[in-house]
This record gives sequence, structure tokens and C-alpha cells, in this order.
Amino acid sequence: MNAIWHGITHSTNWDRPLQASWQHLAQAAPPVQQGQQAVERSVDYVQNIWGSLLAFIPNLLGAVLILALGLIVAAIAKAIVKGILNRTDIDNRIAASITGRSDSRDLPRVEELIANLVYWIVILFTVVAVLNALQLEVVSRPLGGFLNTVLSFIPRILGALIFLGVAWAIATIVKLITVRGLRAARLDERLDQRPQGVTRPPNQVSLSDTIGNALYWFIFLLFLIPILDTLGLQQALQPIEGLVSEILSALPNILVAVIIAAAGWLLATVVRRIVTNLLISTGIDQAGSRFGLRTTAGGQSLSGIIGTIVYVLILIPVAIAALQQLRIDAISTPAIAMLQQILNALPLIFTAALILILAYFLGRFVGDLVTNILTSIGFNNIFSVLGLPTLRRRSAAPSPTYEEPGAIPPPPSTGQPTVIQREPTPTISARTPAEIVGIIVFVGIMLFATVTAVNILGIPALTTLVSGIIVIFGRILAGLVVFAIDYFWQTWLTTSSPVRAIAKPRF
Repeated sequence: MNAIWHGITHSTNWDRPLQASWQHLAQAAPPVQQGQQAVERSVDYVQNIWGSLLAFIPNLLGAVLILALGLIVAAIAKAIVKGILNRTDIDNRIAASITGRSDSRDLPRVEELIANLVYWIVILFTVVAVLNALQLEVVSRPLGGFLNTVLSFIPRILGALIFLGVAWAIATIVKLITVRGLRAARLDERLDQRPQGVTRPPNQVSLSDTIGNALYWFIFLLFLIPILDTLGLQQALQPIEGLVSEILSALPNILVAVIIAAAGWLLATVVRRIVTNLLISTGIDQAGSRFGLRTTAGGQSLSGIIGTIVYVLILIPVAIAALQQLRIDAISTPAIAMLQQILNALPLIFTAALILILAYFLGRFVGDLVTNILTSIGFNNIFSVLGLPTLRRRSAAPSPTYEEPGAIPPPPSTGQPTVIQREPTPTISARTPAEIVGIIVFVGIMLFATVTAVNILGIPALTTLVSGIIVIFGRILAGLVVFAIDYFWQTWLTTSSPVRAIAKPRF
């Protein structure tokens, strides 16, 4: 029986439901414990947040205080820098010298720029301090590196500014001394070649100011090397050093060339004045007035022209010597070649001019001689011999005045008679045949002399042109001679022939 009961109880597994029920009862109790744990965790989280806030409040207050102090310090620093710069005029002078502007309204506001730069630098330092106070190192670290770079570069900037200020002071003093010295020496007036009464344009810079500005910027160029070296700009420093070294190496040659040019110009000016005054004393201007060279406001006398020619002749070899001393092949070689060609052509030009002058006087003499000879033999009656109308001096007839029909004549005047002054009647002069032949002879001599002068100059195109003109001129003269002979022959046959039916030729 016991074995049977034991089998029944084992087969029915009465212990499983009891165990399952106890497990369910055991699982029903944890929700209460989990709620308690969640509440405890929430309380701990809130306590941690509150503790963090309480710990962060001093940092936040410190950051706000630093920000307020930074804004105040930045505003004070901006006001101080702006006030100092407003009391001094050095910044405006430097800005005017660099920009080349004299009007203060066109200059940049240097005070505002520098004051704003100081303001934002202080603000940047304040921002970094605030971020460090808030323990935001991720944001403050790059800003701190940037500020460290700026702070390490500030001494270089200050050194460059010191060099720049020294350069500006020296350049200003040198420019002032140079300009005042040249003006005291009246260099601009001595070199001014304008006629009297002609004023200089207002925008034209004088030579004294030009030399002063050149020295001013040359001093800045010399100080540019230490400025770039102080800033550590080696890539920009190397070409500047090469440029300055080339200028300094060429400076002695430039000074010698300038001295040669100045001495030559002075010599040429003195010689021109001596030659001009000497020619004026000989009365050559009266001879030049016959050729239309009068000393008027728009003309130049013969003595002045000769003096200018002498002036140019002296300056050409002086310019060649100065360019050779300059030793700059890119400039001196073509300029020297051009001046050498001009110098080589001067003897030919003077020879051609001498031939033309001699031909002019010879042509005038021969023309007058031919005119006198033809006048003495009665050549002026050639027109009447040929049956042509005689060219006489006639006066221009005054234009007639016509009264309108029906016009009422003015009443007779009872006062003093009015005297009307009439302009003299102009006379129209005509050349006599002898004078015309003399002019033709003069023109022919001048044309042949021109051909000779052009051949001496060695200009083939001009030689061909003048030769063609002479050929055409000769053909015209030959045609006129043939026409005159033919006309004379017809007139003679008409007047001597007994047959009157033949009509008399008319011109």
C-alpha cells in the first residue's frame, strides 16, 4: 500500500504547483522594492544636479564678473587710446605720407581703427578668461593658442613700428631740408623755361618737391629691410634686399651721371646766353626779321635760334657721357646709339643747311640781277608785244551804296558838319614780267640746291621727290616758252600779213 501511495504521489507531482505558487508570491513582492530604488536613484540624481549647480554657481558668477570687468576694461582702454591719438597728430601725418593725401577729410580714421583694435583684443582676452572660468577647455584651448601667437608676435610688431617711426622722422627731416634748400637756391626758377607771363599749372609738381619726395621714399625703402626682418617675413625680405643692393651699387654711377648732366647743362646754358647776347649785339636779329623771325610773344629771334642750336649741340655729348657713366645697358645702349646717330648726322645737316643758305642768297642776287637786266632792256613790254593785256597796279573800287526807292532824305543839319573818315583804298600789286622771271630763276636755284642738300643727307626718297619736282618745273617752263613763241609768231603773222580776213588771235 505504501508503495502504491508513493507511486501515486510521485506520479501526480503535488510539489510543483506549490513551488510555482511560492515563486509567484516571491515575484509579486519586488515592484515595491524597485519603486523604492527608483525613488532613491531620483533623489540621488537631483542631489547630484543640485550639488553640481551649487558647485558651478561660483564659476558662473566668476565668469560673469570677469566678463563685466573685461567689457569695462576694453571700453576704458579704447577711450584712452582714442584720446591719446586725438591729442597727437603723428598718426594723421603718417597716414597722409603713406596715402599721399593732404586733405584730412580723405584720410582714414586711424584713431578709430587703432582704438577698435585694442578694444577687440581686450574682449578676446576676456572671452578666453571667461571660458577658463567656466572650465570649457575644449573651446578656450584654440583661442588661447591664438592669443599666445598674437602675444608672441606683439614685440615684433612693436619693433617694426619703432623702425617705421624712425624712418618717418628721418625721411620727413631730409625732405624738409632738401625742399627748403632747393627753394632757397631758386632751382625751380632757374630751370623754368616758360616765357614771362606764363604761370605754372596748379597741378604741376615742382622739381624741388620731386627731389624731396624721391629722397623721402628712398629712406623708407632703406628701412624696409629691418622692418621685414623684425617681422620675420623672410620670403618678402629677399627680393627687397636684392633690389636695395642693386640700387646702392648703382647709386655712385647715378650720382656721377647726375653731376655730369648738371655740369653740362650749366655749361650749355652759359654758352647759349653768351652766344645769344653776342649775336644780339651784332644786330643779327634785324637780318632775321627779313625772314619773318621776329621777337614776338609767339616767335623767336634769329639769335635765340642760334643760341638754342648751340645749347643742343653741347647737351648731346654731355648726355652721351652721362648715359655711359650710368652703366645701365637697357637704358644707355639704345639712347647712346640714337644720340650717336644724331651726332654723326650733324655735319651733314650743317652742310646741307649751309648750301641752302648760300643758295638762298645766291638766288636772291641772281634773281634781282636778272630782273634789273630784263627791266633795262624793256622786257616788261613783252605782254604788249605778244598782244596780251598788261598787268598793272589797280586799286580796289569801293562798293557802291544804293538808296531804297521812296526813302525820305534826312533833314539838313544846322550844327557843325560831320567829317566822315574813309579808309584808304587798298591797292593790288602785280608783278612785272621781269620780276616774274627773277622769281622763277630764284626758285630754280633753290630747287637745285635742295637736290644737292638732300643728296648730302643721304635720303633717297626725298631726293627722288625733289628731282621729280624739278623735272615737272622744267617741263612747265618749256611749255610756257613754246606757248609764248607760238603766240608771238601768230601775232606777228597777223599784224604783218596784208590779208585782214585772218582773225587776230586772242589770249
